[in-house]
Amino acid sequence: MKYILSLFLLFTLSYASPHEYSIIIDEPFNNALLDVTQDYDRSISAIGFKKEYKVTNSSNEEYTNAFDYLESVSAKHGSQMHLIKLDNNSGDIKLRKRAKLSQFNEAVALVKTPQNGYFVGGYTLDGSLLFAKLDANGNLVSKTIFGTKNYDRLNNLIRLSDGGTLAIGSSITSRNQHDNLFETGLGLNDIYLARFSARGKKLWSKKYGTIYDDRGIDAVEAKDGSIIVLSQTNYDNNKNVTLMRITENGDKIWLKHYKSEKSTTPYKIIRLRDGNFLASLSQKDDMNKEQIRLIKFDSQRNIIADKEIHTEYSSILKDIKEYSNSVIIGVGYVQDIYNTDALAMTLDANLLLLNQEHYGSENYDAFNGVKILHNSQAAVVGINTPDESQESNMWIVKLNKDLSIAQLSNKAINFYEELKKIFAKEISSHELVIKENLSIEFTDKSLYFNVGKSELTTKQKEFLSNFSKKLIPFMYRYRELVQKFEIDGHTSSEWANVSFSQTYLKNEELSMKRSFSVLSYIFNKQDEKVQRFLSGVIKGSGLSFSEKRLTFSEKEDKEKSRRVSFKIILK
Repeated sequence: MKYILSLFLLFTLSYASPHEYSIIIDEPFNNALLDVTQDYDRSISAIGFKKEYKVTNSSNEEYTNAFDYLESVSAKHGSQMHLIKLDNNSGDIKLRKRAKLSQFNEAVALVKTPQNGYFVGGYTLDGSLLFAKLDANGNLVSKTIFGTKNYDRLNNLIRLSDGGTLAIGSSITSRNQHDNLFETGLGLNDIYLARFSARGKKLWSKKYGTIYDDRGIDAVEAKDGSIIVLSQTNYDNNKNVTLMRITENGDKIWLKHYKSEKSTTPYKIIRLRDGNFLASLSQKDDMNKEQIRLIKFDSQRNIIADKEIHTEYSSILKDIKEYSNSVIIGVGYVQDIYNTDALAMTLDANLLLLNQEHYGSENYDAFNGVKILHNSQAAVVGINTPDESQESNMWIVKLNKDLSIAQLSNKAINFYEELKKIFAKEISSHELVIKENLSIEFTDKSLYFNVGKSELTTKQKEFLSNFSKKLIPFMYRYRELVQKFEIDGHTSSEWANVSFSQTYLKNEELSMKRSFSVLSYIFNKQDEKVQRFLSGVIKGSGLSFSEKRLTFSEKEDKEKSRRVSFKIILK
């Protein structure tokens, strides 16, 4: 796939096939993507920064040596926040915008607005905090520069239930008595929080912390509207974790510092579906390697589970999310003495490791953020450093639930929506159903097989003729996208007066015959060029009673189990 754009080139990773949803945006200097979300039209949006030069020297200005010239341009370059929007299926870039602000800045977080626009959080390189509102096309609607007159940093934005957002970061204690935050400066660095309305108006900002060096890392809203804050506390050459709970107005409810002899670094906190919270940390082991540590706790700071994930190399999960079935996906990086790879892993509800995969080239690669998409795939963003390169690039990957890289769809066509249009009459008359995984099943009772039979009835033949006249030309038109067309035969679990072994084998044979009856009938209706296409993609199989249909009372619906089903698998 090629993107013809004047400002950048896209390449696939050396380990990835051209059909995989792994996109690298290669531009000069070090660039990165730090956060990702899904838009209401199901496209994928990511935020990060790219480096740009701003040379403003007059053409009449002369320099006697190279050092004077280098000094003149050294302050004329830096970062600009960068928004990228990708098609969810093809990976085509639909939108690309940079900030165009007078001060160089870096974006770290992205949140959707109720109007399908974006709230972007970041900081300027002179130490101010930045909160920007963009419309759906990435145009700047408003921006707020805030913070103290010191060196501030933003770490994240959190979407709140009222449509607003919470910005979390850190701020050095003010020594300027004209700064209205002077009285709340507690130590060296302090936790800095600011709440914004759904329209992007700043409602309040406050500092919190201990007498030590505190840095706000992440936060999450509880079901009752209170906010749990995850922060890092540094002291005595050691790093530990501090948790805090505040009201929606920023009033502190409790603050709990977890002091440990082992240096611990916090990265992410999420609210789980059961109402409790999960924090992703890293903790150095006896070999001075970072190991993943996950802590589950409730709103009263009671620890429910404390789990260490030991790996052979140093490993960190920078972001975590929870699937609807309580499986956790985490992304970050794994590091040995030679290189760093991007890391993804899944864990069950008890925080036991299910699967992990490494991604990248021979240099430095890392994932920074993950978003679970509507179809249970995950969009992941980070940085990739190609072989023999010293510059990092923006990187976007889409993962399946088994952590394999998802496939690109090379055409801008939604098979599911198109199939629903083609078979709109049959769907409305309850003759068939089409699912998002591109499986098709007949629901009209007259289209099921008779007990113990595999021969097609007159009614089945009539329907299959009309069905194939619509489906097969559509598949042939987009044949470069079709990898497989499956026709599966099914049976009920009944077979009188035989053992279970014989029941299974006889039903297996019957289901294969049913599959072949339908396959051969459809195949023989086509001309030779279409038959040649089908011969490369069609697959018939018998599934016996492994996928029998059930009634609402969980009993087998024997009639509906005597059927064939279809499925289109795309490349």
